[in-house]
Amino acid sequence: QVQLVESGGGLVQAGGSLRLSCAASGRAFSTYTMAWFRQAPGKEREFVAAIAWSGPRTQYADSVKGRFTISRDNAKNTVALQMNSLKPEDTAVYYCAAGRQWGIPTLTRGYDYWGQGTQVTVSS
Repeated sequence: QVQLVESGGGLVQAGGSLRLSCAASGRAFSTYTMAWFRQAPGKEREFVAAIAWSGPRTQYADSVKGRFTISRDNAKNTVALQMNSLKPEDTAVYYCAAGRQWGIPTLTRGYDYWGQGTQVTVSS
């Protein structure tokens, strides 16, 4: 069992930056692939970024490549999402997720545990 708690969301102007954090409790954090998804009003939850349990391997949605960076600290049981050059279309609730499926899943069914989400609003 893994519990995930996100923080760091807020209101920012277009072009600005935010850093989201996800704190995990439970055992064997380092064995989980960690990911960030987001869900805008009226839309389905979509993949943003993920990082493999070993750390070096990452994957990003095309819409955030070059702007967002995912990282993890297995010693502190945390995963972060650094978001730069934010756009109004990045506005959404951002969710942290953990899973143990092979590879780096980009679908929600690839993850077993979810946080409660944190709101990110980018004004134009």
